[in-house]
Amino acid sequence: MKNYLHFLAHQLKGWPQQNYYLFFFSLGCQVMTLVNDKITWITVITFIGTTLGVLCILAINAAKSVNGWLGILSAICFIIVGFSAKNYLSIGEQLAYVVTLDIPVLLSANWNINMVSKIRKFTGKTWVVAILSTIAVYLVSGYLIGALTNDPRPWIDAISFSISLTAGVICFLRYNNQYFWWLASGIFQMVLWGITFAQGDASLAMAVNSMVYIINDVLAFTISPWYNKRERARLEKEEAKYSANLNTQA
Repeated sequence: MKNYLHFLAHQLKGWPQQNYYLFFFSLGCQVMTLVNDKITWITVITFIGTTLGVLCILAINAAKSVNGWLGILSAICFIIVGFSAKNYLSIGEQLAYVVTLDIPVLLSANWNINMVSKIRKFTGKTWVVAILSTIAVYLVSGYLIGALTNDPRPWIDAISFSISLTAGVICFLRYNNQYFWWLASGIFQMVLWGITFAQGDASLAMAVNSMVYIINDVLAFTISPWYNKRERARLEKEEAKYSANLNTQA
């Protein structure tokens, strides 16, 4: 257990500096949003979930597997918030993350041992499969959630869900093309939660959180090891050194 906790602590280190800056910027925004509104149990859960959620996406940005635990904890908070706001597919979205990304990441050696060295890119075939899968999930989920629930925004909810579900699968499979999906997901989530806030069903914190996700996605195309070869080489060297030290101690 001690070695595992040490491993998790290591996973929070060595991120690009911009990731840490973005986290503290997000934390400041969420604190201001929290104290400027009426504090209730749902706003507190929203604050906890958005804080953990930002840490999760920044961990993915840095190709660190601690995102597994952060994702599960933030998902629990977001499920409660989504149910309260009647954005039911946002609940499905979080469950999909847990099943397709968070739990597999925690169990996968490919993610837990120098994952950054295993990043890959789409081929023409995988582009087609990913796009068609997103469209199919959108059509099916939008129809079902509209027919079976009282979700007031079924098709907007479905766009966010379908893109996010596909992004989670692409991320776990270690394709850097995931960030095209994450960027689109952040945009549609900001629209979804902005409309939800305007209709009085949620706090502004979720829309702010989506904005931070978009900033993170833009950073990923520039400084993240998923795209930045220099940063990837630095992290590969760092992870190889860490693994060597563990083997020596063993």
